[in-house]
Amino acid sequence: MKIKPFKGLRPPKNLVEQVASRPYDVLNSEEAREEAGDHEKSLYHIIKPEIDFPVGTDEHDPKVYEKAAENFQKFQDKGWLVQDNKELYYVYAQTLNGHTQYGLVVCACVDDYMTGKIKKHELTRRDKEEDRMKHVRINNANIEPVFFAYPDNSELNNIVKKYTAKMPEYDFVAKLDGFGHTFWLIDDEEDILHITEIFSQIPTLYIADGHHRSAAAALVGAEKAKQNPNHKGDEEYNYFMAVCFPANQLTIIDYNRVVKDLNGLSETEFLDKLNKRFIVEEKGMNVYKPNALHNFSLYLNGEWYSLTAKPETYNDNDPIGVLDVTISSNLILNEILGIKDLRSDKRIDFVGGIRGLGELKRRVDSGEMKVALALYPVSMKQLIDIADTGNIMPPKTTWFEPKLRSGLVIHKLS
Repeated sequence: MKIKPFKGLRPPKNLVEQVASRPYDVLNSEEAREEAGDHEKSLYHIIKPEIDFPVGTDEHDPKVYEKAAENFQKFQDKGWLVQDNKELYYVYAQTLNGHTQYGLVVCACVDDYMTGKIKKHELTRRDKEEDRMKHVRINNANIEPVFFAYPDNSELNNIVKKYTAKMPEYDFVAKLDGFGHTFWLIDDEEDILHITEIFSQIPTLYIADGHHRSAAAALVGAEKAKQNPNHKGDEEYNYFMAVCFPANQLTIIDYNRVVKDLNGLSETEFLDKLNKRFIVEEKGMNVYKPNALHNFSLYLNGEWYSLTAKPETYNDNDPIGVLDVTISSNLILNEILGIKDLRSDKRIDFVGGIRGLGELKRRVDSGEMKVALALYPVSMKQLIDIADTGNIMPPKTTWFEPKLRSGLVIHKLS
């Protein structure tokens, strides 16, 4: 893999908590408006600039993108974002429930994305790509990083350990979710060269989270290369910002489903149909969590059920067929409930496991939804197998937590 250090644009130490925010895609405009409040230094003014307009303003209006660029310039003019004077790598650690994962912040190569060395496991939507491309173009920067995984490497672990033993540049716990964020600068020339050299021996990086951001960053980089008559290949736009974590430190959590109706079936008829493909066990009113691959949890009319797929219903040798999201999509959502397209059907919604199974119960008990389905989470090994075989996961399969904090460092494309 070709990577490089970069002159990061970052908040001064005393402002980092005021600037840093959750990523643009985990909250809607109203939530961003509320979280930003009257904090003028919040990164939401750059990544969710519609909050600076009246409620109801279309976030894709050209003037909204222009506002992002105007605010980005203002942050630099006011000294809320300051550029490092030399090219560095950075270590970014995240802590959730006592577990810490350590990522290296680098610039990945557009060409490695275009040639498939940076592997994906999810389809992207053109409209979402275009939205992020406009944001990258108008700011001429990767404001938010993408989230990559790499095969575990002891040499990189040792370099990371060396820096994490020092005083961090930033160290804070986000008030809203209690996640810890710690950040160090890798400034030793030898270490920087060594990291670049080690990555050059790593054949593949895997996109964990941020497929649209990766596509947008790479496509804008390629576009700039085409537009530059003197393009040489070493320009800053040939790279985009990523945080790379060892795959063995990452945890994927469950991504669950709630459905509005039973497709015209009574509850008894629905359970009868499930019995053909699953071993169905009543679990009563206590929350039931899936305990193994091919075991599901169902919540219906105040009762929890365990569903275990019968062996003839799946193929463990098929990287896609083995996934519980495939089994549940084919045998429950499609076959019984008539939901053919997870991306567009309005009868289904998705709930990240970070919200807990209580959120599934709440949405059914409120009458908004009729039935909830909880899945056993995908493993990093399954994700890598799928990416390596050139396959694509069904929509809404993986949920990574904690999310990368935005605004700790930014990469300018010039």
